[in-house]
Amino acid sequence: MSPDAEGEINTPAAPQIVLCAVDEPLATAWLSVAEGRAGIRVHRGSVLDIIAEAVVSPANSYGWMRGGIDAVYARAFPDVEAQVRSAVLALHGGELPVGEAMLVSTGEPEPHWLISAPTVRHPGERLPEDTVHPYLAARAVLRLWQDGRLEDGRPVRDVVRTIAMPGLGTGVGGVAPETCARQVAAAWDEVFSPLPRR
Repeated sequence: MSPDAEGEINTPAAPQIVLCAVDEPLATAWLSVAEGRAGIRVHRGSVLDIIAEAVVSPANSYGWMRGGIDAVYARAFPDVEAQVRSAVLALHGGELPVGEAMLVSTGEPEPHWLISAPTVRHPGERLPEDTVHPYLAARAVLRLWQDGRLEDGRPVRDVVRTIAMPGLGTGVGGVAPETCARQVAAAWDEVFSPLPRR
């Protein structure tokens, strides 16, 4: 964010999204999402390599972080699973539905935030071929960025400028990389196409 001529802060129309992949099929699929969409880029490597204010956790609805990328996050940020579980219990009655997302602190300076966006209801769940869960999770992340507020009332978009996103459902969930990429692109276009691109 940068001040304009009158010194007011300009909030960007969309976040910077870094789509991360540790394997080539997902990296290749991600390229189709970045093409023609300003603010999206692809990183071949770990989501933890990225300098970002937030990382996306394609979680389960109950906040357990024992498998896939969530287990990586739980090792990197020792308090984050407890934070996610507490928030799911306190704010969502014990279950954060697929299609919703929430922001919790990682307990670290960078990335300071983790966006929990379930792609499955139960830990270890395998998704069917015709699933729309990657789309629902991506849309939830982008809507949280666009409309969400921190506990102190500040808009999420004023605090989070860059979001690092791994595959959504492409690990334990078994979603094909191409399916995930198409659905993330559709979510981006739905949320941000009416806004001017930068």
